Amino acid sequence: VQLVESGGGLVQPGGSLRLSCAASGFTFGSYDMSWYRQVPGKERELVARIISSGGSSKYGGSVKGRFTISRDNLKNTVYLQMNSLKPEDTAVYFCNAYRDYYKIYDYWGQGTQVTVSS
Repeated sequence: VQLVESGGGLVQPGGSLRLSCAASGFTFGSYDMSWYRQVPGKERELVARIISSGGSSKYGGSVKGRFTISRDNLKNTVYLQMNSLKPEDTAVYFCNAYRDYYKIYDYWGQGTQVTVSS
């Protein structure tokens, strides 16, 4: 199983980034996919989640209206479009795949750094 995030980097406040997470080694279309973020000394927090079919998504309160999660089940990839970025969005962003089917399947990527600074 592999989840490989990309697209992070340094951006100015108000700017945009698009994160990608390429998945392999499992049946991507059967998993809910999420983006989490974490800053040092704080717990990992949910940024956005999209269900396996792509038909529904939810967002953490601090990113609603600014971030959009999407997925391409043919490319086994989930995306996070981040607009109107703020310094408080600075964090390591992690991709997560989750399925509850007889047992829990829970996979994580290695993370990608997003830094919002002028």
